[in-house]
Amino acid sequence: MHAFTALLTRLGAKLSLYALFTAGTGLVLMTVMVAWGVFGRYVLNDTPIWVEAGSLFLMSWFILLGAAVGVRESDHLGFEVGLAMSPPPVRSALILIGEGLVCAFGLAMLVYGTQLAAGTWSDRMPIIGISRGWDYVPIAAGGALIALFALEKMLLFVTGEKQAPLGFGHFGSEQEV
Repeated sequence: MHAFTALLTRLGAKLSLYALFTAGTGLVLMTVMVAWGVFGRYVLNDTPIWVEAGSLFLMSWFILLGAAVGVRESDHLGFEVGLAMSPPPVRSALILIGEGLVCAFGLAMLVYGTQLAAGTWSDRMPIIGISRGWDYVPIAAGGALIALFALEKMLLFVTGEKQAPLGFGHFGSEQEV
């Protein structure tokens, strides 16, 4: 089990880094696109029609990939006060239940996002000319990463290799539970 969790942690670290880089790149590209749209509208008096659709497409990618990284880094919403005030056995159960629910939510995003993408793959977005299914791929990709990262955290907690961080007010440092 320890070898598997070590492999999962190495894989999770790389995937998290790639997701964060992709999300950051998408954010920068969206900012450039919106700036170009504003420049085109007010300076050139010719609004590029693809800017809104393209920036919304990029936004779904960087939001969902960033959310997955937030799950791995324990930067998502949680009930840390309840964990901190609970006795250790209850705290352990709450951590496992919470991560299990996050994992289930990620799997649901993966399954339903894939179904939505497959169901709309033959449609085309009129302004940017790509498949409408691409609108739903970020849901599936983000869900897969969320589920994987939550599973990693559960396995690390169960094996005792790393305690789940509280993540509350520590700006990147992890407080052990």
